[in-house]
Amino acid sequence: MEAIKMNKLNFASFNRSLILEKMTEETYDVLVIGGGITGSGIALDAATRGLKTAVVEMQDFAAGTSSRSTKLVHGGLRYLKQLEVKMVAEVGKERAVVYENGPHVTTPEWMLLPIQQGGTFGKFSTSLGLRVYDFLANVKRSERRKMLNAQETLAREPLLNSKGLKGGGVYVEYRTDDARLTIEVMKEAVKRGAEAVNYAKVEELLYEDGKVVGAKVVDQLTKKTYTIRAKKIVNAAGPWVDTLREMDGSKKGKHLQHTKGIHLVFDQKKFPLKQAIYFDTQDKRMIFAIPRDGKTYVGTTDTVYKEDMVHPRMTKEDKTYVLEAISYMFPSLKLKESDIESSWTGLRPLIHEEGKSASEISRKDEVWISDSGLITIAGGKLTGYRKMAEMVVDLINKQFEKETGKNYGRSKTKHMPISGGDVGGSTNFPSYMKEKVNEGMKLGFTEEEATKLSAMYGSNVDKLYAIAKTDAAQAKKAGLPLDVYVRVLYAIREEMTTTPSDFFIRRTGALFFDIAWVENWKTKVLELMGKELVWSREQKEQHRIFLERHLHDAVRAVDEEQGFDQKVSNKIS
Repeated sequence: MEAIKMNKLNFASFNRSLILEKMTEETYDVLVIGGGITGSGIALDAATRGLKTAVVEMQDFAAGTSSRSTKLVHGGLRYLKQLEVKMVAEVGKERAVVYENGPHVTTPEWMLLPIQQGGTFGKFSTSLGLRVYDFLANVKRSERRKMLNAQETLAREPLLNSKGLKGGGVYVEYRTDDARLTIEVMKEAVKRGAEAVNYAKVEELLYEDGKVVGAKVVDQLTKKTYTIRAKKIVNAAGPWVDTLREMDGSKKGKHLQHTKGIHLVFDQKKFPLKQAIYFDTQDKRMIFAIPRDGKTYVGTTDTVYKEDMVHPRMTKEDKTYVLEAISYMFPSLKLKESDIESSWTGLRPLIHEEGKSASEISRKDEVWISDSGLITIAGGKLTGYRKMAEMVVDLINKQFEKETGKNYGRSKTKHMPISGGDVGGSTNFPSYMKEKVNEGMKLGFTEEEATKLSAMYGSNVDKLYAIAKTDAAQAKKAGLPLDVYVRVLYAIREEMTTTPSDFFIRRTGALFFDIAWVENWKTKVLELMGKELVWSREQKEQHRIFLERHLHDAVRAVDEEQGFDQKVSNKIS
């Protein structure tokens, strides 16, 4: 028991079993089911108010919707067309909060909205819409919209289709790494006292006198079952929200409608985009094209989805649609399917609205309470995660006050840096970066390596530097560059990174934005992780196969790869 206490706040993958064992010995105030951005936000809000909090996630943290978005903390300009004024106002203001609390994972990005003859937005409606957007989102003066004529618009992005171009509007959005935002929020929740475990699937809900009081959780790696008890159970399972409601016998009335979105990634040599663009497709849907780290990614689609939720796939039609949209807005590029370097596919768990198409369904969030007391949070947007969490924990607090007379107070997260965010705020981040880059270069990192580490990990970079100081010789033995080695060890010891796929997809984003880097280091990283986590030969082979599947999925359409999952399944069994 003492050893478990010592490791309580050590968010390491080799502590998973210890943490699960400890969870069986507690009765928590709150058990959160789901470790995406919504569940992570709820855990942070609850823990900082003093509620004893546990989180279980059946896959890796952020493995569902929260690592497969358009990677923007944005205010939802297009929702003004649907008169979602309240939602635009709330999430628009939240962009700045998310940025200030974690400037290492969120960056302001000027977005250009081209105005085309016959397009969705005219000059007047664009100017008015962006002005209203700035007002609702309380945008600071330096980031307010600007209107451009056709020549100014083309100067900002020469690749744009000049035919029928009438001008453009520019406004600020915020680019993020959605998976890293999620893990930083979860790490802060753990630092504040929450207990969280990935690859822990709820197989059964537990009841007493008709009220939900806990869950039977199966460790997906060891297949061992644990019983976790809590006074309040929150269903924040994203696309699997209705699965838990079915388990609870409370799926009635409103329900989810899953929509699928895909994104294609191109090297900047093939798609040298200078400026982030938000543009009309020929069928009047809206798509983003965003430059990032030497790549350009384009998406998203919005289609109803009813198939495998764990491994959603793009189809050839999805790919063709995005390629045709690129061809329409950037005709000089003449991009082909063979130019696609990587891709990802994600699901949005939206609340079903009769008679509305996938792109028309509201992104608003709702909370439902079942007869058993199960609290479900559904819908919502990445940008609004903190306010969604506040709403859920406010509800729990009211319930506790009514039942016990104890009040846990108001949310404390609005001005609270997330893990890695202790950099003195957004205005101080550049000087903080400069200082840390200099420190890194003294340890033997190149300027580029130290810059990347400081930008990705923020104030946590000191922990990676500490590994570099003591383990440089071990990195050589492992056959890895020092910057790769410290990232792997930090991910295992501080971010509960359990598989190579966790590392390459969600902890680094490399499978999406630097697939050649993944190919280059996948074998050595697998060896290092196997040594650190004491894998058997069979376990190592399973992890290798799953990583290969993700690499395969990143560049191929579903109808080209039907046999791959069966091959994986046969190999593992």
